[in-house]
Amino acid sequence: MLFLLASARRDGNTEQLARVASASLSLAVQQRWLHLDDHPLPPFRDIRHDAGSYPQPSGHERVLADATLEATDLVLATPLYWYSVPASAKLYLDYWSAWMRVPGLDFKARMAGKRMWVVSAYSDEDPAMVQPLTDTLRLCAAYLQMEWGGVLLGYGSRPGDVMRDEGALERAGRFFHAS
Repeated sequence: MLFLLASARRDGNTEQLARVASASLSLAVQQRWLHLDDHPLPPFRDIRHDAGSYPQPSGHERVLADATLEATDLVLATPLYWYSVPASAKLYLDYWSAWMRVPGLDFKARMAGKRMWVVSAYSDEDPAMVQPLTDTLRLCAAYLQMEWGGVLLGYGSRPGDVMRDEGALERAGRFFHAS
């Protein structure tokens, strides 16, 4: 399982909730954790109508592409920022467009059948405000014919708040076992 951390805050509410959920996984399940800020990507350039294909990924892009393709399950741990995903997560998803057009990478075909999970902390009193984030990621998964594992939500406005969200912690303990 690849856990991609997309928060601008280290060990924030979203990451804490994802770690609680991951603790319920069998020791046989390999976990790889990558923080997107540790693998910065340059601004995405859409060259598909100019060049037709993209060059082979290199550097941080190669790390992220390889990790994504090697995983059976992708867990995007992304807090709710302005009703959507943070910039690092959006940029990562933009690169999927490039990876689908890299000769020999076979990104779209290799992503089919993998499972996407989402863990998110939100700070609005109304959890329905997370719907745009959920829809974005569910549609991305569907486009690549990935299975949808679901969304684990927890409330967290200030650092550590999610660890007081008893309902979220309870759901976290069974999140990866629900499907």
